[in-house]
Amino acid sequence: MTNTISTTVALLHIGGPTVRFRYGALTFLVDPTFDEPGDYPLGPVTLHKLTGPAIPADRVGPVDVALVSHDQHADNLDHGGRAFLAGVPLVLSTVEAAERMEDVRGLPNWDTVEIGGVTVTGVPALHGPEGAEALSGPVTGFVLRAAGLPTVYVSGDNASVDLVAEIAARVGRIDIALLNVGAGNVGRYGDVDVTLNARTAVEAARALGDAVIVPVHAEGWAHFTETLDHLRRAFGYAGLADRLHIPPLGVEITV
Repeated sequence: MTNTISTTVALLHIGGPTVRFRYGALTFLVDPTFDEPGDYPLGPVTLHKLTGPAIPADRVGPVDVALVSHDQHADNLDHGGRAFLAGVPLVLSTVEAAERMEDVRGLPNWDTVEIGGVTVTGVPALHGPEGAEALSGPVTGFVLRAAGLPTVYVSGDNASVDLVAEIAARVGRIDIALLNVGAGNVGRYGDVDVTLNARTAVEAARALGDAVIVPVHAEGWAHFTETLDHLRRAFGYAGLADRLHIPPLGVEITV
């Protein structure tokens, strides 16, 4: 754990939903996925990973806290990601993930954890349409707050704009939002996506006031149906281009 505190967030997009960011004196890692390309059978659905991580696990460096939106899908937690968690002091995820995995702390919606001067709050997420939990399983998002630092929202695999609006109303000002986008769709719910698409990402951005929008989880897997170029155009047409910050893979940026 470092002792440097900054009013900005240094963020590294590793691939898919996997993001390392430094927040105050802590280093966080979101949804670790470090496998090379391959196939992952999931009941009647098979997920196809197309690209490996921009940064291998052994170059990520020490991590203080892992934020795992859910454990049941390999595009959010794969074999390499599970191995990486063994070296992380605190892993936060859903209550159900904590029941299935050792050394994972379940964080129910609106409960908080305090670590190193940072408050992490579990917030609701919905991985598909209403009732999706029966097939997709429960997922969670996170909000991070600390004195003198921007408030950060990590959406997890959430497709619900209503939940984003609820979170913004309850939390107050959000400065940076990591949104899982890409219109993820494996055909389980017909044409209804299981992550935000360009249209709903624009709606979510509007619900988040003037937050900086950092889109992730839109590439590297076959079930993403919209490109980041499409997302960029949608934000431009909506007059929100200045709020969209697409992180390059494998290059740390400051937000």
